[in-house]
Amino acid sequence: MSATNSKVESEKNLSSVEVTAVPQSSDNAHHVALEDVDEAAAFVAGFKGEITKEMMVLYFVQFTDKTTLGSSAILGIKTDNHLTQGQYNWLGTIFYLAYLVFEWPQSVALQKFPPGKWMACNILVWAVVLCCHAACSSFAGLFVCRMFLGICEGSITAGFLILTSMFYTHAEGTQRVGYWFLMNGTAQIFNGFVSFGVYHINPEIIHPWKIYMIITGGITLVVGICFWFFIPDNPMKARFLTHEEKIIAIERLRGESTGIENKTWKKDQFIEALLDWKSWAFAIYAGSNNVANSLTNMTQLIINSFGFTVGQTALLGCVSGVIEILTIYSSVLVVKKFPNARAYVGACYSIPNIVSGALLIGLPWSAKAGLLVAMYLGGVGTPGFVLSLSWCAASTAGHTKKTTTNAMLLIGYCLGNLLSPQMWEAKYAPRYYIPWGIILGTYVINPIILLGIRYFLNKENKRRDKLFETGQAENEKFVDEQGREIDSTFLDITDVSINDPTYTLLCSTCD
Repeated sequence: MSATNSKVESEKNLSSVEVTAVPQSSDNAHHVALEDVDEAAAFVAGFKGEITKEMMVLYFVQFTDKTTLGSSAILGIKTDNHLTQGQYNWLGTIFYLAYLVFEWPQSVALQKFPPGKWMACNILVWAVVLCCHAACSSFAGLFVCRMFLGICEGSITAGFLILTSMFYTHAEGTQRVGYWFLMNGTAQIFNGFVSFGVYHINPEIIHPWKIYMIITGGITLVVGICFWFFIPDNPMKARFLTHEEKIIAIERLRGESTGIENKTWKKDQFIEALLDWKSWAFAIYAGSNNVANSLTNMTQLIINSFGFTVGQTALLGCVSGVIEILTIYSSVLVVKKFPNARAYVGACYSIPNIVSGALLIGLPWSAKAGLLVAMYLGGVGTPGFVLSLSWCAASTAGHTKKTTTNAMLLIGYCLGNLLSPQMWEAKYAPRYYIPWGIILGTYVINPIILLGIRYFLNKENKRRDKLFETGQAENEKFVDEQGREIDSTFLDITDVSINDPTYTLLCSTCD
């Protein structure tokens, strides 16, 4: 990054300054206390420069750890802990139930405390708990460990969305979310090879699934320590940037209307998030989309039931990772070329999912190769959820509202994940017609929800454009008492204003 013709006039200590919003075509003035606006407002006050443009490891580890149960299933964890199918399903459910219960407290903590440090603490606890799995010998022990993993998990995706929005523009954010989601596929490949390797360990020395837990827990511990020291809590605290570079990093977000950070929890923004239809739409989509995510714990068992050996099953699991990498990366490239096409791209990638569900129900049990291919096709639709994460973040402004909306989306994500494991009952094996039928239904619903969100956001954008065209709404100019301009991006204003049309500042919500 570089700056040309820039004159930095910002002050570090402006906590008592009052900001005056002066309408360009009005005599009315709005007064805003600086403590209520974005943390970046004071930091960049008065900056007039022109800017030129010039976390993946954690997400890799996070997904690796989250799927340890599924990978351990073929390595003997069910047998050694005397698990019934129902108990195994509950190990999948308790993870997301704990995630659900603690998602809101985690979101509040991410706003109240430095997000980078808070995430690092959760990662370190996660690592210790993961290693503790190796000491378990019963359902109760695994149940407690999985519960604590779910509690810690609540900070990860929400924290990633917050940090990504602090450093990247809307367009860049879509790509970055896609890039760190690529690590899910990479983790599947890693899991496959590690599972294949530890499978050859003599179980009389140590059970393969136990050494697998210790390996993944140890890697996570190292990453958690690195995360504490190297990931900044916001651009203003990035030690690898000079003071001017920090301003440049913030100024790149000028006009994005989503701000950087604000430690003040605002009740009005919280209520607005609950009353905003798009918050619920994204939450419902997340819930529906993640019903199929229960396959995380079932895929290895189902592939193994096709007649493949444990070693073959472990390696065949790598194929799903390759498919996920290719589909997410290709979808990011398409969205980069066609920025306003998130919904269309997500819907198109859902088509192979529908074909997958139909094949898994329609093919005879003897067609093992066809069933395997159908399962792989089910992984093609991952881009829809990935794009929805960045889309939700890009269409929401106001820090409290953003954290609330993220929490709602992830609560939907939790509900889909915690309910769906219960449908894999032993009585449905091996064809599992009921679970596959439910999953096929969600495959059909998902693209419809995406296209519906786009339709209504596009309608809202047209309404706002008309307000500006007819003069009913105007762009505002905000300055502090010393006359230095502060961009509306950093005033912690939400994307929706019930009473004042001049505050409809986020006009890029359409996909």
